[in-house]
Amino acid sequence: MPTRAAEQHPGVGTAAKQVAEHASTLAKLGLELARLEAKSKGAALGLGLGAALVALYALGFLFATIAVALAIVLDAWIALLLVTLGLLTIAAVLGLLARAKLKGGGSSGRDNGNR
Repeated sequence: MPTRAAEQHPGVGTAAKQVAEHASTLAKLGLELARLEAKSKGAALGLGLGAALVALYALGFLFATIAVALAIVLDAWIALLLVTLGLLTIAAVLGLLARAKLKGGGSSGRDNGNR
């Protein structure tokens, strides 16, 4: 004769089946959430890359503007040469700073009390 407690509580097999169903549903919802988040972040990344590209073109136009402004008082080829040399100088300084930082192990150059 089954007892009253056995009639109220489902068996272990039924409980295991319910747990498996809940786990499957949870996994599906987790995957759906990850897909939606990736889609949202992908759109934001695309906008960020577009902004970076436009900023790069704006920087190029800034240097062209500087060259044209110098061309008012100098010949055009000298103005362009000066802007080019200025950009190469900036690139060389940044490269040397990067090389020094890499050789120094990435430290900021401070002792920090370590001897």
